[in-house]
Amino acid sequence: MSVYNEKVLEHFQNPRNVGTMENADGVGEVGNINCGDIMRIYIKVDGDERITDIKFQTFGCGAAVATSSMVTELAIGKTVDEALIMNNKDVAESLGGLPPIKMHCSNLAADALHAAVKNYREKRALHQR
Repeated sequence: MSVYNEKVLEHFQNPRNVGTMENADGVGEVGNINCGDIMRIYIKVDGDERITDIKFQTFGCGAAVATSSMVTELAIGKTVDEALIMNNKDVAESLGGLPPIKMHCSNLAADALHAAVKNYREKRALHQR
């Protein structure tokens, strides 16, 4: 029997939005040295600051892949401000929960998204000078 529920397994086995993105408006990368999980998220943002496209690359366990997939689904169509409000609890709840020992994986997914938004804002600020 798996420690993961069906929704987590579905996102692990059939992850959404996997890949890289050329000319991304923002890229965020985070990692957890203790478990070895590494996530990179790429975002495209339109003139209304809405995330129009998002991709991810993850090296890690099944929960890390599933949370990466889920955070991309949650973020697409949201504004960058709305994306910054998302947190690890939102990601885990959207997956129907994670085993307590895997909750750190959902932290990484939200952190990677936040890092991509921060990178987007830094790039935008440089262009506006």
